[in-house]
Amino acid sequence: MFGFVFPNRSFPLDISTFTQVDPTHWLLDMNHFVGESYDSIREICIFLLNNFTLPPDKALALYIQSPGTPFLFCGAITLSRPSAVLSLPWPEPHDPNLSAKIGVSVEDLSALPSLDVTAEKRIERMAMKVGENLFNFMQSFCGVDGSKLVVPMDIMDRWFKKFQERAKRDPEYLKGFAI
Repeated sequence: MFGFVFPNRSFPLDISTFTQVDPTHWLLDMNHFVGESYDSIREICIFLLNNFTLPPDKALALYIQSPGTPFLFCGAITLSRPSAVLSLPWPEPHDPNLSAKIGVSVEDLSALPSLDVTAEKRIERMAMKVGENLFNFMQSFCGVDGSKLVVPMDIMDRWFKKFQERAKRDPEYLKGFAI
């Protein structure tokens, strides 16, 4: 059905490493697999095996759980995206007497958060760059009144007009924000 590898940490492993909870859910006890250093494993590559077909409206979702915390969604694979390298942002453990786990489940694709992480990161970077552009523009007009920065009332209109004019003049301008 699926396989996985911890990059630079393991050889490729298959579903038999997981405990099957029911027909659509599997768990990997990280404490048995790597001991208490589970949080040093920061990413996993999960992939569909050649002989397995997943229905087009389904996904294999991957979750992590630090001891005593709820499961945290990390990403998923589908027929159109049969493999992925996913980050494992382990939350702080709440109960050291429990084990850390990785869970995999077959789920409806429509019920999962967006799988296009790259596009989301690109949008986030673009928003940060546009915000930085606005901040730098406003900063050049700031005055100081005690501990407050004071800007002209029409600063947002002036910035937006300048931003639009520059984008019209130079088609490459906006591409610089999307890098």
